[in-house]
Amino acid sequence: MIEMKVEGLTLDPLTNMPIIILKDLTGSKALPIWVGYFEANAIALEIEKISTPRPMTHDLIKSLIDNLNAEVKRILVNQLKDNTFYAVISIVHGDNKMSIDSRPSDAIALALRTKAPIFVEEQVIEAAKNLDISYPDK
Repeated sequence: MIEMKVEGLTLDPLTNMPIIILKDLTGSKALPIWVGYFEANAIALEIEKISTPRPMTHDLIKSLIDNLNAEVKRILVNQLKDNTFYAVISIVHGDNKMSIDSRPSDAIALALRTKAPIFVEEQVIEAAKNLDISYPDK
């Protein structure tokens, strides 16, 4: 597992789809993840620290987790299969540890709000080098 940070958001020039750019802490490895517009907006709002008049979905999830006295320990982008990235959100509530399946965009949006670390399996970074970008995952 490699810890990574959100480097930023960009648009794919071929598909015009948003891309989250993750970079490892040394800046030597990067991972682009194609996402939908709404997911990119949720991430951009948190990066820019823009508040909304009402809670957005990821703010609501953070509030639920906080009010349940639980904690997001980390998120892990753990798989790339058929051009689709997969992630897991690790939550701790007392002695209970939970792993919740998630889209990477939702996991990253939640990690940014909860200040949880973002990890990526090394094999995902390697597999992404061979990603068929003509049909990116949203």
